[in-house]
Amino acid sequence: MKRHLCLLGDANSVHLRRWAQEMLGRGWRVSVLTARPQPIDGVEQRVLAPVARPTDWLWRVGAARRHLQELAPDLVHAHYVTSYGTLAAVCNRHPLVMTAWGSDLLVTPRRSAVLRWLTGWTLGRADLVTGDSLDLVAAIDAYRPRRGAVRIHWGADTTRFHPVPWAGKPGFGIASLRAWDDNYRIQTIVAALALLLQAAPDAPAQLHLLGGGPREAALRAQVRTLGLQDHVVFHGRVDDAAMQAVLAQCKVSVSVPLSDATSVAMLESMACGLPVLASELPANREWLGDNDGLWVPAGGAEKGADDAAAAALAASLQALWQDEARAQRLGQRNLARIQRDGRREAQMDAMSALYERLLADGGRAASGGGR
Repeated sequence: MKRHLCLLGDANSVHLRRWAQEMLGRGWRVSVLTARPQPIDGVEQRVLAPVARPTDWLWRVGAARRHLQELAPDLVHAHYVTSYGTLAAVCNRHPLVMTAWGSDLLVTPRRSAVLRWLTGWTLGRADLVTGDSLDLVAAIDAYRPRRGAVRIHWGADTTRFHPVPWAGKPGFGIASLRAWDDNYRIQTIVAALALLLQAAPDAPAQLHLLGGGPREAALRAQVRTLGLQDHVVFHGRVDDAAMQAVLAQCKVSVSVPLSDATSVAMLESMACGLPVLASELPANREWLGDNDGLWVPAGGAEKGADDAAAAALAASLQALWQDEARAQRLGQRNLARIQRDGRREAQMDAMSALYERLLADGGRAASGGGR
């Protein structure tokens, strides 16, 4: 009989959907308990009432317990510590794995002492915690969970995301794969494009915006105001095949969030042999190394931060447009790094093995007890 893995997380997230499919492919029976449903082939789904406020998670405990009792999984894995992780912790079903996604450990607990305490309590209920970057693993371990955190990332599907010959890419395509919300600063990327075209009017720049999100109307208005209609393509949310098709047209990828752990979008861009212009964050440095010094300030709420980031990004874009050999060299360096350390297949094999080991060890009993 197949071992049964129940994932708690947003079923409408491409990352959770990929995780579910990867584990199906490794012989697990997979179910999903979610407050944001979307069908996933081969996966039984149980749906909670919608969550509008953080406190709503406490009102979903009863339903979550009933669903978990009926599903009777061998293993529970909650994705995103400060929502589904807390829900799973209260439900108290073991073995329990949690995966931090980034902001749940790097941003949310800093908002108040109560949230820090709750985050620590939640992590203390897990039998295994994973994070996808070294700084995220360090943030987890600072709460002293039952076991030291394990670094596992989603990786890039190198069977789908791969380079195409540079000679077949006309113009200067710029890819942005991140969601259109405040953290990912897409408005800064648009502003940088305007600065690039002011400094180099003959640059054949074309910005491709993928991802979609709540700032769409504001971004479209910004593009019109700056007169960039002929230089920006709004793709929105697309599947992997369409994303690969866009990346095949581009010569650089851009990711400039305020806060981030390991970005899957960045790994996919690297797998396509592209240079990546990114925020100077620990997780990005972990993957991009010195990146030839082409960093964008991570910034924050301070006055002028967005202008400084846009100026730095525009200068880096211009540098790569004017020096294709440099751009190709950075892209090849990124591709080699993914082939060595960033393949999704290897990461998901490792995660499946961790599940098996946790079950073989007796799950909670092997964790050394509670805090």
